[in-house]
Amino acid sequence: MNPFSDYQAAPDLLAGRTILVTGASQGVGRAVALAYARHGATVVLLARNVKKLEAVYDEILAQGGAEPAAIPFDLLTASDSDMDAVALKIYQELGGLDGIVHCASHFYALSPLVNQTLDEWLNQFRINTAAPAALTRACLPLLKRSADASVIAVGEAHGVHPKAYWGGFAVSHAGLSHWVNIAASEWDDQPSLRINLLVPGPVQSPQRVRTHPGEAKIEVPPVETILPAFLYWMGADSRGRSGNIVELNQQQPQR
Repeated sequence: MNPFSDYQAAPDLLAGRTILVTGASQGVGRAVALAYARHGATVVLLARNVKKLEAVYDEILAQGGAEPAAIPFDLLTASDSDMDAVALKIYQELGGLDGIVHCASHFYALSPLVNQTLDEWLNQFRINTAAPAALTRACLPLLKRSADASVIAVGEAHGVHPKAYWGGFAVSHAGLSHWVNIAASEWDDQPSLRINLLVPGPVQSPQRVRTHPGEAKIEVPPVETILPAFLYWMGADSRGRSGNIVELNQQQPQR
């Protein structure tokens, strides 16, 4: 059961806040970006696919949201200086940053460990584990200037409940919980800054189609079921709560 399914976010919950969403062109990232815009945020959309990024940009405007910013960006090849450039662009164009949601994720295919290559593992660690840490580091000066800053890392059920054949994907997501706990500990003297890990569980998304190709859509909850939790953990109602690992739409994951 989703522990936040009954949370009712105020329509203006995120008014006046600027929030960066990675992986914003599809799936959970797209849904979160649209929800945040509906609740008053100015959203910074970051993803590789320019066409899909532009589509989300247009959707936000069509629903009456504040004009977002869109940054085409490849986390797989980005350097520290590229991350710093993103933070600088946000500062120059929007003046500050109040939150980040790390939705970008990289997955190859279900396979036994003996078939998984070093490059596959490194690329998944780069996007699923290292990129959230690096981008947060680059944006940290902006987040510290906010009166109420929230960082959300989006985990994966197999990073919490490992199963055969999930290999580097599961292990790379397992690393997120350690990063979140370390960051929360290092920021414990800064009450206006918090970080938490949300694990969506099974939801309808492009990634779910890739990992469970034979599954009927009706068998998993729509992505909208997890949005109340993303609103709670980004909004002021969760202020002061940091270092949490929260599983949504909980069930033991199946292969």
